[in-house]
Amino acid sequence: MNVEEFRKYGKEVIDYICQYGTNIEERDVAPTLDPGYLKKLLPADAPQSPESFKDVLEDFEQKIMPGVVHWNHPKFFAYFPSGNSFPSVLGDMLSSAIGSIGFSWASCPAAAELETIVMNWYAKALGLPKAFVSDAPGSTGGGALQGSASECVLVSLITARARAISELKGQTSVHDSVFLPSLIAYASREAHSSVEKATKMALVKLRIIDADEHGRMRVDLLRQAIQNDVNAGLTPFFVVATVGTTGGCAFDDITEIGKVCRQVSSIWLHVDGAYAGNSFILPEMRVFSAGLEYADSFNTNPNKLLLTNFDASALWVRDVMTLKSALNVNPLYLRHEHLNGVDYRHYGIPLSRRFRALKLWFVFRTYGIKGLQEYIRNHMALAKKFEMLVRKDERFEVRNDVHLGLVCFRMRTGDEPNHMLLAQINHSGKMHMTPAKFNGRYVIRFCVTYEHATEKDILDAWSQIKCFAEEILRDHQLESSSVPTTPEGTERTSSEPMAPVAGKPPIKKKLTRTKSLRFSFTRSISREQYQSQSEHLMDGCTPILVVDPKTLQENFQQAADENDRNTNNGSNGAISSPNKNGCTKLKNISDVDTDEGSN
Repeated sequence: MNVEEFRKYGKEVIDYICQYGTNIEERDVAPTLDPGYLKKLLPADAPQSPESFKDVLEDFEQKIMPGVVHWNHPKFFAYFPSGNSFPSVLGDMLSSAIGSIGFSWASCPAAAELETIVMNWYAKALGLPKAFVSDAPGSTGGGALQGSASECVLVSLITARARAISELKGQTSVHDSVFLPSLIAYASREAHSSVEKATKMALVKLRIIDADEHGRMRVDLLRQAIQNDVNAGLTPFFVVATVGTTGGCAFDDITEIGKVCRQVSSIWLHVDGAYAGNSFILPEMRVFSAGLEYADSFNTNPNKLLLTNFDASALWVRDVMTLKSALNVNPLYLRHEHLNGVDYRHYGIPLSRRFRALKLWFVFRTYGIKGLQEYIRNHMALAKKFEMLVRKDERFEVRNDVHLGLVCFRMRTGDEPNHMLLAQINHSGKMHMTPAKFNGRYVIRFCVTYEHATEKDILDAWSQIKCFAEEILRDHQLESSSVPTTPEGTERTSSEPMAPVAGKPPIKKKLTRTKSLRFSFTRSISREQYQSQSEHLMDGCTPILVVDPKTLQENFQQAADENDRNTNNGSNGAISSPNKNGCTKLKNISDVDTDEGSN
């Protein structure tokens, strides 16, 4: 492709992006395809000869887009926001056009220096302690942009591990691995699964601390666990506190956790604020950042709540030298004479680094702090609107404290009807949500994610949710014991009329049991599996449906007997017969749409 062709098709791609964003509501939020759909549409081998770029773009729309989940759709309420503002997209385009690999100051001075400046802007905008701002008087800290919050957690843990081993090792020549069995990390049961993955990669133990009824780490249990491990001769070295948990957007008490950590010199306190940390750009949200002065490191993702494209995750540390000493590898071919320049290859796992700071710089300059604050406050107001709607309906309840854009709700029934509700919502393709286990109950996560979300989007979503719930609730009793405390200002009265229910949105295909599990993000396992793997299965985000094999077999037998009775009473007196595999096939029940690929 030459320059003129690039100019021609580049304009077409920009036009496509603009049209996509303008007309995104005309598309379903998420596909209802089965795994393997794309393999049937694309050739098995790459083309030997060049193909027309026009044909590539046509295939993109006809074959790729049908399998895309539209994270920036007004009816996408799953996970957390995925920023892709136009300034960020343009910044990413320029970064790709430049194509620099900024592993050192010498490899791209502008990339290194802009990252330092933007990270200090960012820290000041969030009101972080001056210890994290590299140009603050007396500061030994600073920040760097990583690929994801998972990388931030891993980098922090590796740094903490190196520091702890160095203290244990002293002046001896014993290999570092000798000390690994004594190291132990701590995190709340509501902490992100990346913490568990990081401890596995670092070969250290992880102690899970239970959360209270609001989803916050129980500090008393943390204190006791640390004391027990110290008494047992272990070395507590890493604690993760979370501000804005994935399951319910709960905020751990950083101050109290920090006080506990300060009592043991070997502990590194990391605060994970992947989603909610960005809310500290609002002065009214900084009540939840109290205690960050105790933290050794802190991370938040501008790609979640600051309108910046993935990948972008900001990590700050209190002591940059401790970080660099843990990750420093300096071969001759990477050295240069500019000793005062920052080499960001020492701040993370990869050597090669994209020019990520450019898109964040574009976002800060185009929106300004006030524009970003307005965007977040809109999400907060719309989440409060949805919370009010849910609390006013006696059939539903809200399970979490709504501080930002996430509302965890459920019908006041058992878990299975709520699985069905989420499955029907997602299977419709008109909305998309995800579940969680919060405070021991299955909940549906409703997160405001769209940059230009309006109250109409919320009202439309609530109307559709109620339509799906109507049919389910005909067959299930409400749980009176599950009624939540109603906050002031949203009291219900017996005379208050129910909101009108609109027509039921269409469901494209009949939901089989397997598809119901798939679209409600629920795994079905045996009780034996649950008992042997419960610590790994209960990640706070993937609900588990525990199946008792004996009960399941009895239910199957009961269904078979009932089917036989119905068949024998029928007009033709037909009976069930073995199929070609020797298994009895139940009369009038077809073995279609098993959807095995989704299990």
